[in-house]
Order: sequence, then C-alpha cells, then structure tokens
Amino acid sequence: MTTRPALALSTAALALVLASCSLTGDTEDTFTYGILYPQTGSLSFLGPAQISAAEYAISEINEAGGILGAEVPPPVRADEGGDNTRADEAANGLVSDDVNAVIGAASSAMSQATYDTVTGAGIVQCSGSSTAPDLTDIDDDGRFFRTAPSDLMAGPVLARRIADDGNTSVAVVARADGYGTGYLTTVEEELRALDIDVVLTETYDPDSTNFGAVVGGIVEAAPDAVALISFEEGAQVMAALLESDIGGERFYLTDGLNDPGLAETITVDAPGLIEGTTGVAPSADNPEFNEGLRAFAPELDVFQFAPQVYDCVTAIALAAESAGSTSPEEYVEHLPEISRPDGTECTAFAECRDLLAEGQSIDYQGVSGDIDFDDNGDPTSATFEVFHFGPDGYEILDYVDYSADGH
Repeated sequence: MTTRPALALSTAALALVLASCSLTGDTEDTFTYGILYPQTGSLSFLGPAQISAAEYAISEINEAGGILGAEVPPPVRADEGGDNTRADEAANGLVSDDVNAVIGAASSAMSQATYDTVTGAGIVQCSGSSTAPDLTDIDDDGRFFRTAPSDLMAGPVLARRIADDGNTSVAVVARADGYGTGYLTTVEEELRALDIDVVLTETYDPDSTNFGAVVGGIVEAAPDAVALISFEEGAQVMAALLESDIGGERFYLTDGLNDPGLAETITVDAPGLIEGTTGVAPSADNPEFNEGLRAFAPELDVFQFAPQVYDCVTAIALAAESAGSTSPEEYVEHLPEISRPDGTECTAFAECRDLLAEGQSIDYQGVSGDIDFDDNGDPTSATFEVFHFGPDGYEILDYVDYSADGH
C-alpha cells in the first residue's frame, strides 16, 4: 500500500521538472547567440546599434515562446575592436563558450579575420554590416551569411546619386582594404558607364597619420565631386580638404562615415563646413521597426545596420525552427530556405514559426527588406538611404531599392 503515494510523489516531481523545462528550456536545447561587435575601434559608434538590435530581436523571440520552446539567453558579447588579432581572440572566446551562432563582425576586415575561426568550428556566422565583395567567395563551408548587401550593390547607388546631382568629374578615394578597394571598383565602373569623368582613383593606408599625398592629388585633379570610401579616418581627409577650399557640397560618403556627429568630429568651431555633404548607406525604410527599437533602447541615437543585425538574429532563429534543431550542423541547411520567394511571405518570428509548424515553406520578409539569400549567403536585394548634412544638420533625403540584377 505504500507504492501508490510514492508513485504519486514521483509523478508530481516529474511534472515539476517538465514544467520547469517548458519555461526555461534545458541546457542542451537552449540556443545561445554570440555577438562580435565593435565596442572599441574606428567603428565603435556602430556598437550600440548592433547590440541593441540583437537584444531587441531576442526579446521578441522570447515573447513568442523562444526558439523551439526554450528561452533565449542574452547574447554573449565579444569586442572585435577593429584589430585582426583582437577580433580573432574574441571569436575564439565565443567558440569556447559553445554559442550556437555568431552575429558579426561589424567591418568586412574583421569578418575576414574571424570567419575561419567561427565557421571552421562548425558554427554559423551572420554579419549585418560586412559589405566587402570579397566575402562572397570565402571558403566558409556554407556557414557565413550576411544581411548587409555587398558593395557591388552599394557602389552603383552612390555613383548614380553623384551623377544625378549634375557632377561631371569625380575623384574616388578609398581605404586600402577589402571594403575600400572593392567599393572603389564598383563606384568607378558605374561612373564610367554613366559617362562621368573619373579624374582620380587612389587608395590609402587607413592606419596612416598623414594624408597629405591623397589630399594633394585631389586638389590637383580639381574634380566636381569627391567620393570618399572610408571609416573614422576619413574625417581627417575631409578636414584637410576643407582647409584646401574643397566645399562640403562636393563630398559623397559611404556607410563608414554615416554618423550624425560627423560635423563635430571634423571641427567643433565650424560644423557648418560640411553642409551639403551627401552619402549612401544600407538601410531600411521601416518607421515601425525604428519606433520599436527606439522604445526598446531609448538611449540609442545611431540606427545604422540595426535592421540588418535584427534580421540575422531572426533568420537564424527561424532556420533552427525549420530544422527542429539548435545544432548549426543541422539548421544551416535551412537558413537559405526560410527566405526564398517561393514560400509564404511572413514578417515576424511568431508568424513565420507558426507557418513552419503547419508544414509550410516561408519567405521571411526582414525588417531591412526582402533578403532572399543566394547560394553564397548574400542578400540579393537591399534598401539604401541617402543621408545628407543640411542647414539643420543630419537628415535622410531618400530611400533607394536596388537588387543584384542592377535594378
């Protein structure tokens, strides 16, 4: 007669354990993200937007019940620091932490420095801001993805803006790395296709402290416009050119200098000097997302690449749901499939997950746009913003959609 109470007690204990697992997920099934982002270095101004976007995506996934029913913990953070050695050490740390996916790195150079460590360990990596064309053909065993468009798409958008503004001669100057040289080539090719005279193309060492030769070459070429493909160091080039009477309205910038505080970085005394400066950067014409992220992170003032990082996190979560597994080895094959046009369109994690549970194929429409990963893990379409420094400061003039087929 003593077996019944014991059995009842065991059943009750088991129920408590199962209830606990359903709320928190056991360790084996918990999906953990690592995020490799710039807490320091030349792109550190992008760091807050990237971590906030990742955490915002995770919060919405958890509100919908988590990944495969298990709550997703906060991402494991690692600083890529704008330095190859430091970035690889940070990547090794994430691998040691047994994360299920790595979000990042921010810059193309840091992704180049870390992808072998991450993907070589069998972990999926997705960058929301690495745009260098060279990343398309890396030997990643199909594990490196990005939601940020290749500069092969960004270059033509910038070139067409320069032409549309009536410029007939252009100097194109870029940092000498995968990001700069790849972007320079695409801008130059498109400008020439538009019958614009490219009077100078030059690259420079981004670690240099003296840009006199670059500045002198631009001044001598006397172009209508200067396309500057750079990161933080580009502010020094701009400052020197402004001192050489190259007016702010002649500058055309890329995402590396898409910073509302750029005027103050260049000169505290006369921030109006860059009035008229225009640039192009990957973006998203999505006010609803911006409002949601602003409510989630009220202190955030730079939103660049936040939509793309959010999409990395969400797309990976949907791939895990599609595979029914948190293992990168299993869900990686599902990552391209969740964004293919032949699936049912859906926009939120919960909506897409429910469609998958019904056995449907899905076409995840990201907050950054219709991603449609190709066989190399690149998005095949993107939205770009045309940013501008006007009389009232930083502003967005327009949004431009562009796809890999040139339209």
